[in-house]
Amino acid sequence: MYLNIKANDQNTYDAIVVGSGISGGWAAKELCEKGLKVLLLERGKTVEHPHYPTTTKDPWDLENRGQLTVADKERCHIQDRHYSYGGDNKHFYINDLENPYTEVKRYDWIRADVVGGRSLLWARQCYRWSDLDFEANKKDGIAIDWPIRYKDIAPWYDYVEKVVGISGQKEGIPHLPDSNFLPPMEMNCVEKDFKSKMANAYPDRKITIGRTANLTEPVKGRGVCQYRNLCHRGCPYGAYFSTNASTLPAAFATGNLTLRSNSLVNKVLYDERSGKATGVEIVDTETNEVIEFYSQIIFLNASTIATTHILLNSTSTRFPNGLGNGSDQIGRNIMDHHKGVGANAQVDGFEDQYYYGRRPNGVYLPRFRNLSDKRSDYIRGFGFQGGASRGGWSRGNNNLKIGAELKADLQSPSGWGIGFTGFGECLPYADNRITLNTNLKDKWGRPTLDMNVEFKENEKVMQKDMADSMAEMLEAVGYKNVRSYSNISFPGNANHEMGSVRMGREAKTSVLNQFNQMHEVKNVFITDGSFMVSSSCVNPSLTYMAMTARACAHAVDEMKKQNI
Repeated sequence: MYLNIKANDQNTYDAIVVGSGISGGWAAKELCEKGLKVLLLERGKTVEHPHYPTTTKDPWDLENRGQLTVADKERCHIQDRHYSYGGDNKHFYINDLENPYTEVKRYDWIRADVVGGRSLLWARQCYRWSDLDFEANKKDGIAIDWPIRYKDIAPWYDYVEKVVGISGQKEGIPHLPDSNFLPPMEMNCVEKDFKSKMANAYPDRKITIGRTANLTEPVKGRGVCQYRNLCHRGCPYGAYFSTNASTLPAAFATGNLTLRSNSLVNKVLYDERSGKATGVEIVDTETNEVIEFYSQIIFLNASTIATTHILLNSTSTRFPNGLGNGSDQIGRNIMDHHKGVGANAQVDGFEDQYYYGRRPNGVYLPRFRNLSDKRSDYIRGFGFQGGASRGGWSRGNNNLKIGAELKADLQSPSGWGIGFTGFGECLPYADNRITLNTNLKDKWGRPTLDMNVEFKENEKVMQKDMADSMAEMLEAVGYKNVRSYSNISFPGNANHEMGSVRMGREAKTSVLNQFNQMHEVKNVFITDGSFMVSSSCVNPSLTYMAMTARACAHAVDEMKKQNI
């Protein structure tokens, strides 16, 4: 048992939040604003808004002109599997050599290693879930039912959207509820043409501008998007939502936040007698010092896989297989969206038109499969993200011309093209699992993880329909040279990892209750992607944020009632 005696007062807080990514930043903000003294622990190094190292540099000012070196790719060989890892933002990503794991089946664990986590790197697409998603497991008779419905979370979507700032267009789509939008970004001429032709060819399929956390109007001191499309470097204007630009400043403004970077959490400390968690044990990644911190409540927001890692490593007499794991569900039902499929085409007739800036957003085609008419070969559905553009000077990279002939060839943009990539829902499977590996240790001597996760038949069958349906639509509107492709991604690569610590109505089949609170350890809350019961086909970050705010309100209310 761990006692908070006077010697430990300096390490004692009302609440500890583990992880400073999207959900962890929200937890810190909400708990601080409710009057709690909060310790926010982040394994990565410090990054302060607006001082992002490469954010305003021109390509010629970047090391190696922004190209990755052989050493960069070796050090971050897993991160290098993802499109977002580049020479201009490599400092945000984790060192894979120091943080190994075993791929029983290939798993692309894409990780940031800085304060703010992947809130500095996300694609910013924000969509509400609906009861199509929350009721899906029950209607399909798979896994377990969600313990909540849209009505439970709708007020919390409203709440977080006022802080996040989401630009978009109201469409009235029942299964994709509208948010509280800032003015939408403008589609270009070809996208408008596609939207118009789709309305005639497929009246039930709406094309809308992407719903993105890029500001088109100022929100709480943050500036508007400059259309630089350099979001992956960090935005000095705060024009997209991140922990660093939004929730962290709000938490600091209360005077209640202590942020400790370079703090890798080993385990949650558990008191057998009280049945509560008492704090966490960390390793200082700079000094290798092992330190304990104590609190009344704990929020785990380290990201789906990392939170699972912490729980599995938090063993005790009561929980020999991991904290709160009486159900044996921790580490199971790992999900991610599958991608790598879509189609593109050539568009003629708009050679005299161009567009302004570099819009960091595309257009969106919401799910249209398995709504009223059900297919017999697979369940659930998919959505498409994409857009239109004209080829620029970079097409000269493969041009064999030289000198004046090359310059003349590149002085005008090439033709228009349009393309879409699909994101499909992955079902929860109990054997899509991660487990603790005590034989392989990381740099700090911690056990590592074995990843045994794969996309199965339902996802693979869906992929074919995704490619075929997108090609069919591009051909139906009259575009030329339509080319489809299908090369299913590996789990993790969509960066939407979910599951492993699912919520539910019963402790015997789930880990968390409807308020993200552990069934078996009442003062531990988990609001990153690990709580998800199913995966939908839309980006999940907005749901994480809403559920975090909701869980924080419940946690503080329970504290006031002295229930935890």
